[in-house]
Amino acid sequence: MIKTVIRFQKNMVMVFDKQGEQIPEYQGRYEEVKEGISRDAPPDAVFAHGFTDDSELRKVPREKW
Repeated sequence: MIKTVIRFQKNMVMVFDKQGEQIPEYQGRYEEVKEGISRDAPPDAVFAHGFTDDSELRKVPREKW
């Protein structure tokens, strides 16, 4: 189950489950994985951007991810 979704520079996406393990089938280019993530991520999933100026993750609303 999807717990954390991170979008990085150049639109690469990493997805983790509750145990912090990566979920490869949801990872890749944003344009290619966005639909599946949007469909399958539960309401409590955390969405973040990893391309901030201070190199830290920034939590964002699902709609702005």
